[in-house]
Amino acid sequence: MKVWTVVNQKGGVGKTTTSISIAGSLCALGYKVLLVDLDPHASLTHYLGVDADNLTVSLYEVFMQNPSKDFDINNALHTTKVDNLILLPSHIALATLDKSFGNSPGKGLVIKNALSALANDFDFVIIDCPPVLGVLMVNGLVAADKILIPTQTEHLALRGLARMLKTIEQLSSSLKADASVMIIATLFDRRVNACLLAYSNMRSVYKGLIWRGYIPVDTKFRDASYEGVPVNILASQCRGAFAYDKLTNELLKNVV
Repeated sequence: MKVWTVVNQKGGVGKTTTSISIAGSLCALGYKVLLVDLDPHASLTHYLGVDADNLTVSLYEVFMQNPSKDFDINNALHTTKVDNLILLPSHIALATLDKSFGNSPGKGLVIKNALSALANDFDFVIIDCPPVLGVLMVNGLVAADKILIPTQTEHLALRGLARMLKTIEQLSSSLKADASVMIIATLFDRRVNACLLAYSNMRSVYKGLIWRGYIPVDTKFRDASYEGVPVNILASQCRGAFAYDKLTNELLKNVV
């Protein structure tokens, strides 16, 4: 089982879209995928049609029960409209964890340890992180085999990218030794000069980390969100689906 964590300390860059779209592409290839929603705003959870506000068991219970042997993480999992795609949903109570956990030892290992119980059940885990550095983001990063950083192709987003890479560097001693990083250019519109300049800058500065393609602006992403499915299921031939399929194939090249 491989864990891919989608993260950026800036909001609005396409983290949730990237998470659900890569998951959809993997499922289309026959892989069994678990989506983990670490964001208290629960955008991914609501995207997939699960009412996070009324859950009795969610990711919050995973944190609060860890490392109790009496808690079965399978009780928190939800099926989705998509074959082979399972959700571990979020809850607003996750926002209290930084305060309640304090300096508790092992607080950054909860997700990594919890996923170990599911290692034989899934081929891939995609973790959608909140845009705030705290116990939730740290859990997502520590569990990752690959760290994916969606970055909007605009000037302000580049500052957020630099900050995110600095955070990863600071946490390097806690990450998996072979964890790799990939930057993904998102919301790209070739008609907009600012997008062209930002994309060119990203490729120049981060040429060793950035994926050689990009995710274009595509209205089908909104339509897919409304329907509660990945874009490749709603419109497999659209530009957005094609881009995420291409990205997923690139990510799979180095998977053992």
